[in-house]
Parts: sequence; structure tokens; C-alpha cells
Amino acid sequence: MSHTLRRIVTGHNDAGQSIIEIDGGPATEISANGSGLHEIWLTQSVPADNTVLVDKIKEADPTLCPPDGAVKVRWFTVPVENPDVSDEDKEAATAFAFESVGAAHCRVDTRLNPGMHKTASVDYIILISGKVDLLLDAGEAKGLKPGDVVIQRGTNHAWVNTGSEPALLVAVLADAEAV
Repeated sequence: MSHTLRRIVTGHNDAGQSIIEIDGGPATEISANGSGLHEIWLTQSVPADNTVLVDKIKEADPTLCPPDGAVKVRWFTVPVENPDVSDEDKEAATAFAFESVGAAHCRVDTRLNPGMHKTASVDYIILISGKVDLLLDAGEAKGLKPGDVVIQRGTNHAWVNTGSEPALLVAVLADAEAV
């Protein structure tokens, strides 16, 4: 299943009326390791300043974690697991993917799965389509289906797609203290 992202950002004109300021695709896209990660928006601080349009996503290199005090919105795909790929190739591809978003340091313990990672954020993640399992150090949530929501609170985790199509997820990531 293929999805096309249309990003609509609203604002205000000089008369204080609501307007559309941006109507288009993703600001940035990374396709490392089949992730299809699309950065949608970055709010630099909370509370946000809605008086000025500043599309910070276009100005910054894509990173896994939000900057200090910021909130980031993205969507990403989790490709179907390929049993023909060796463990060594999975590790190499996953290491490259995390390095490409400045997150090699987030891979703190990958013994269970090469995709395991831990971020200093609280993430609100909604599965839009497909099927995934959420792996944790000591447990897992199997068979997540569209509409399921995960509140990821800075724990070491990985997403595994055991379905037959890429899984699409939307995430809101808020900076948090590291655990």
C-alpha cells in the first residue's frame, strides 16, 4: 500500500484571518533501510509561537530525536521482514539507517533485534495501516493493527513487521529527560 503525504500548514494573514500557508508534500524524507521516514513539522518550543511561520524541518538535517524542548511530527514505514536477509546484513543496514539520522548513540542494546533503540523523548505513535509488533527488552506487544496507539516513554524498543505489506505509522515526539 502506497501513501502520499500532503502537508497543510495554516496561519493568519495581516487581518488576523485564518489562511493556508503551506500546501504540499513532506518537508524532508529519508529512505534508509526501507524506513520511508518523512519529517512533517518541528515546533521549536512549547508553548509555540503561532504568529510567525517558521518551517524548521526544512532548515535542519533529519534527526531521530527532537531538539531540546521541541516537539516533532513524522510518519514512517516499517518494511516487511525479509527472512532471506542475513543477520549480518540486517545489522549493517540498520546501523546505517540510525547513523543517517544522527542516532547511532540510540542503539544501546541490540541483542534482541538490530532495530532496538532508546530515545530521550516521549512518542505518541499511531499505526495507520499494516501490522507490526513492538519489541521491548522484557516483553512485546504482538499484532498491533490500524488504529492502535503506543505511548513510547523512552524505552528500548524495535518495530517488527510480520505482515504482508509495509506498515505506516504517524508519530509525535516530544523532548524528554533521558531514562
